[in-house]
Amino acid sequence: MTDRPKGRAPKGAPKKGAAPKRGAAQSPATPKRTYNADRTAALRKNRKDAIAHAKDMAQRMGVQPVDRKALPEDGQRLHVRIAHSGICSRRAAEKLILEGRVEVNGQMVAEMGIKVGEDDEIRVDGQVITTAKLYTVVLNKPLGVVTTLFDPQRRPTIVKYLPEYGVQLKPVGRLDIETEGLLVCTNDGELALRLAHPSYGVEKEYQAVVTGIPDEKALQKLRDGVFFDGRKSLPARVDVIHAEPKSNTTGLRITIHEGRKRQVRLMCELVGFPVISLKRIRYGSLYLKGMRSGECRLLGKKETDELRRMVGLSVN
Repeated sequence: MTDRPKGRAPKGAPKKGAAPKRGAAQSPATPKRTYNADRTAALRKNRKDAIAHAKDMAQRMGVQPVDRKALPEDGQRLHVRIAHSGICSRRAAEKLILEGRVEVNGQMVAEMGIKVGEDDEIRVDGQVITTAKLYTVVLNKPLGVVTTLFDPQRRPTIVKYLPEYGVQLKPVGRLDIETEGLLVCTNDGELALRLAHPSYGVEKEYQAVVTGIPDEKALQKLRDGVFFDGRKSLPARVDVIHAEPKSNTTGLRITIHEGRKRQVRLMCELVGFPVISLKRIRYGSLYLKGMRSGECRLLGKKETDELRRMVGLSVN
């Protein structure tokens, strides 16, 4: 057997720097720190920072910070309780807490993550808050009305059509000013959040009148989804209600599971058949049938419970 030249690798051996062949034994790599470990470390640091912030805030204000050990571990988060009182949103409640404007049982709180029980007294700016009764209504929004509680341009808003229950009813999603029909409004923030989130797949059904008479190819494009704002719309259900060759218009029934801005209008425009008029006639299990334009009605317990079950919330 002849000696191989010095420095030459044996035949068949992998070249330096080449990836090992599939199935070849590899030396164990040094285990990397997992995402969960990084996240846990970050949460611990954030909690320490929050506790330090709370103590500093309490010292500057000359008050005693709340003792976490005296509060329940399985209660409701403080910012959620404040939001349920109807005075503000959850995000605004978090800001109130960090600003040192919230007290629990007479002690100031300035850190997130605090949980409270039913018997704990909560004060915001010195005023005791109570959990507001939850209301959910459906409104048949008229044309020319903006889906907002305040409009800086002073256009008509939905506020004039909402009943006065002593709480702030907020719209779930939006209907643009040129669209009429069924709009859900509630002060139940958790329900509103889930109804509006596309992951829960709540169906929204519209009646649209479009210019032109779409062929089957255009209808299938609507059903399969079209690209706009950088991503494709989810599959939709599209049916032809009527076609009017004389006026060159078509009535469509379109059911979607998302709530993207002006979605139905953009979908129709992108397949070449712009919308002339648009009306939402169903939202989940709720129908517009029998309601006059501008009419608003309070949902009963059976209807509200059905909405909550639809998005995985408990029913009292």
